[in-house]
Amino acid sequence: MKQRALARNRLRRLSWLRFILQLASVALAYFLASIPTVLIFGETNAGVLGSVVVSMLAALLVARFWLSADGCLKQAWNIRPPLKIGRTLALAALGTGIIVALFAIGAIAINALGLPPIDVSLVLDYVTQSPLGFMLWIVLVAWFAAGFGEELLYRGFLMDRLMRLRGMRGRKWPAAIIQAALFGLPHLYQGWGGVLVTATIGLFLAWLRFANRGNLWACIIAHAAVDTIMLSLAYSQSLGWIS
Repeated sequence: MKQRALARNRLRRLSWLRFILQLASVALAYFLASIPTVLIFGETNAGVLGSVVVSMLAALLVARFWLSADGCLKQAWNIRPPLKIGRTLALAALGTGIIVALFAIGAIAINALGLPPIDVSLVLDYVTQSPLGFMLWIVLVAWFAAGFGEELLYRGFLMDRLMRLRGMRGRKWPAAIIQAALFGLPHLYQGWGGVLVTATIGLFLAWLRFANRGNLWACIIAHAAVDTIMLSLAYSQSLGWIS
């Protein structure tokens, strides 16, 4: 109890109005930054890739501004080299396996609920166009925008902000559940099944951060590894290497 009280005291309070302002400005920066490259290059591989990367950069810059302004940057974005690298890598490996399992279980659950299967063809059509396109998607999307960027935004910025709100201060799991729901919603293009599975994975990634004592590297590596596996399987299937 004493440790929990000390942890709450270290969390600076954040008003709901300031939280809404911060969240809205990050979302707006992400949306506005996604437009120019698509207008210039159209819905080509270059246009979509550029949109994903630039929008993530813009969102991260705005999030960093708010975290710095509130003096919370190092605590929210804990990407310092972990003290126990072996533990972090083991958690990342465990996380990768569990997330892959969650996708498999999620597909079964979606079918049982009568929902349409997860549809990621919108992304895979770009990934499988060429070897160069595939490599760019791995590096720029799987590792930078998804693995690094989404973990900093959701398990970093958003969870930190939620855990400082009046009425939620220091409460990890309510914050984890809310960020998981907000993590799932942008995946609506995959159908409601995609939203549910992604939200479940977002909740597990929150646990992974807690298990790694707040350090984000296990989350980043696991997230990027899973996306790399999924994109690689899709590309291999497009070449006829696997059925």
